[in-house]
Amino acid sequence: MPDQDDSLLLYLNDAIATTRNKEDLFRSMTEKLRLIFPFDAITILTLDAEHQYRRVFLRDYLGEVLLPNQTRAGGKPTRGPIEGTPVELFVHQTHLRQYDLEELLKAYPQYQPFGALLERGMRYFIVVPLRTSGQLIGLLSLVSRRQPEFSPTDVDLLEKIGSLVAVAVTNTLAFEDIARREQEKSMQLALNNALLSIKERGELFRTIATEINHVVPCDYFGVRVRKTSSPVRALAEFNKQPDGTFAALDENRYDDLPHPVQNKEAVVELFSRPAVYVGTDFEALSRQYALLRYIREERGTQSLLCAPLDTNGEPAAALILASHQPLAFTEENLELIQTLVPQIRLAIQNVLAFEQIDALRAQLERERTYLIDEINTSAAARLDDFVGGSAVMQQVYTRLSQVAPTDTTVLITGETGTGKELVARALHNLSPRKERALIKINCAALPAQLIESELFGHEKGAFTGAHDRRIGKFELADGGTIFLDEVGELPLDLQAKLLRVLQEKEFERIGGRRVIQTDVRVIAATNRVLEDEVAAGHFRADLYYRLNVFPIKLPPLRERPEDIEPLMRHFLERFTKQMGKPVRGLRERDLKALRQYGWPGNVRELEHVLEQAVIVSQGPFLEFAGFSAAAQAAPEKPETGGPLKTLKDQERDHILAALRRTSGRVSGPNGAAVLLDINPKTLEARMKKLGIQRTVEVK
Repeated sequence: MPDQDDSLLLYLNDAIATTRNKEDLFRSMTEKLRLIFPFDAITILTLDAEHQYRRVFLRDYLGEVLLPNQTRAGGKPTRGPIEGTPVELFVHQTHLRQYDLEELLKAYPQYQPFGALLERGMRYFIVVPLRTSGQLIGLLSLVSRRQPEFSPTDVDLLEKIGSLVAVAVTNTLAFEDIARREQEKSMQLALNNALLSIKERGELFRTIATEINHVVPCDYFGVRVRKTSSPVRALAEFNKQPDGTFAALDENRYDDLPHPVQNKEAVVELFSRPAVYVGTDFEALSRQYALLRYIREERGTQSLLCAPLDTNGEPAAALILASHQPLAFTEENLELIQTLVPQIRLAIQNVLAFEQIDALRAQLERERTYLIDEINTSAAARLDDFVGGSAVMQQVYTRLSQVAPTDTTVLITGETGTGKELVARALHNLSPRKERALIKINCAALPAQLIESELFGHEKGAFTGAHDRRIGKFELADGGTIFLDEVGELPLDLQAKLLRVLQEKEFERIGGRRVIQTDVRVIAATNRVLEDEVAAGHFRADLYYRLNVFPIKLPPLRERPEDIEPLMRHFLERFTKQMGKPVRGLRERDLKALRQYGWPGNVRELEHVLEQAVIVSQGPFLEFAGFSAAAQAAPEKPETGGPLKTLKDQERDHILAALRRTSGRVSGPNGAAVLLDINPKTLEARMKKLGIQRTVEVK
């Protein structure tokens, strides 16, 4: 039928010249071919220039699905090597050839498509080489249930049709390449516009994910970063929703994965090199890595694409795409993503820079409004401000100057009023952190239920009364120093949380799930003997050892009597100037009484005595009204070698002396709590514990 053959060739030639839509063109070609040659399925493969890889260009089952879908996400063809497949045999033939599928399956028993075809009754396989300009660019295969009978004329017609199909395939690939390049240019332009206009992390990376998805369809988009000696963390992670949009993922979605941190670390090396893991490769890796097995079983992930983002320094980063399709990504996809690396790297650098600027601005504002008094006070704390040249204080100065320039944790011990806060301020101001804030928290001054919020902060709605987000002291002190006064008063449950901060340098706000990193130097102080508290089960031993890295013990004033007179002169000069009072003389008998007094309140008590004297004195000499009686009633300093009072008795005498000084008043500006520098409720609790009744003991 020469006329019919010529008519078919003219029709196909005209269709190739006028039709630009791939689906329409090859549907029309398939329909015409079936009128002449009976077949049940058609496949067109394209080959690369070196004939090393093949790609499924078209697969049509004429309404009946005979094989599992071999195309990747978005319907785009997959690319695979021909080595070890029947295609390796087909590329060496020069003309049309017919095969028996049973015989082919014997030669290639592991080739799954042949087995699937035979199961559905397919038996005969015809392969037509596709050549244009003498070059083999692909293969056309026709599969049928019945054995076709081809005459030499039929074979010649099919080979001519093969030449036309080769032209159609070449043209289509060229058009697709042009369209793909235009799409890639549009994507790159959209990414550039996003970089210029979007500064918020979530919005920026959601836009990047959306644009990449247009060209490389994916179900997951993530950027993961890692600083040296730190765990991997997600900078941005999104999952594609049913409507095609991307939604941010919960950072804690791996909570039910055993050992999530270790399993994330295990795949770092895998993500640190450019690679595509699809099909059997991904299945093999999921057996090797628990995290990949988890996302395969729990999330349906079957393909990964990894592109390291070399940031020329810190932090190391990688872009990861994932898909539910088993053959979702190709080497060409990876090459395309790698061309986007400079833009994505710039996006990361911009986001981190903007966030650091915002964090610094917010922290400086908080410090300015919240810590003006703290900063002003700490500015005066230097070694020169310490008064007293006794041998025991010289030892304190030496240890203070040794440890101040370091980041070492310091534990300051000593009785109330010995100057622990002054030492903490000096440690901060002599350290490299002096330009940042010194944050103080008195662990005994707040109820137990509020200390955690004070230390670590809380999110809005975290508990009843949490109407706004609160920034905790550890977050506020980032880059500076935190001073934990009265650390021995911390409840045991909070001791565990404090230990975690000291060990891991991270914490979460109450009601929050985001881990906050902190760079803080810790200085702690207590008037308790923590070794005794540990033995009694009131203080964690592991926390004690974490705090007691470099102890500084402050001696009580009674153990350095030679410093009393210099301290008096110092306080008198200061208060006289502050209050604009005239300089008054000091009687020898008063000086002697001051020297002989036991000073249970230590330097702070001496300071308050002299402040009151400057206020009330009227004549030429300082008046110490009421002090003599208190001095006479106070317990005298024990003789060397004499019996020592127990710590409990010493504390009881100390509180009684303060109550005598304040006529039994506990709270208020002139109360014993102010004199002892502790919370009134804490003082009342200690009085109750020690059996002190102000109406009985102070009268």
